[in-house]
Amino acid sequence: MIDRLAASLLVFIIYILIAGSLTPYDIATGVIVASVAGWVTGRYLVRNPGKLLQPSRLLVSLLYFLKYMTVIEFKAHMDVVKRIFNMNIRPGIVKVPVTVVSDYARLLVANSITNTPGTVVVDERDGFFYVNWIDVSTTEPWQARLLISEEFERYASKIFD
Repeated sequence: MIDRLAASLLVFIIYILIAGSLTPYDIATGVIVASVAGWVTGRYLVRNPGKLLQPSRLLVSLLYFLKYMTVIEFKAHMDVVKRIFNMNIRPGIVKVPVTVVSDYARLLVANSITNTPGTVVVDERDGFFYVNWIDVSTTEPWQARLLISEEFERYASKIFD
């Protein structure tokens, strides 16, 4: 039951954030949509309900979101802008080992890499991501991991593993 409640709460929060208001209509429709969506998908989306009750995971999630949306994204955008002006690019695909365990953690890392300008995960196979990187400064997998995904994996493991 906690899995469905958690999924419903998450859907409700996302619904209200997207709606951008707290009118009675938005709250009522949000509760209806979230209840149905949570009831239908909760048992499939939540694998370990015990983790949902740990406030430390929620705090780390919030800190990661804030850091990613401000610091990490800003630095990546500025790097790409700089490369556009001076055409200093060495694109290529590098093999990056992934050390997080759970599927959700791997998904968070892959999405974080792809959403960061200059990198795109093009494949995942045998414990590795294959990343199209705008500036291939190393082809050694573990060194590439340090430069591309280490910080993402650190947060993902605290949140999901």
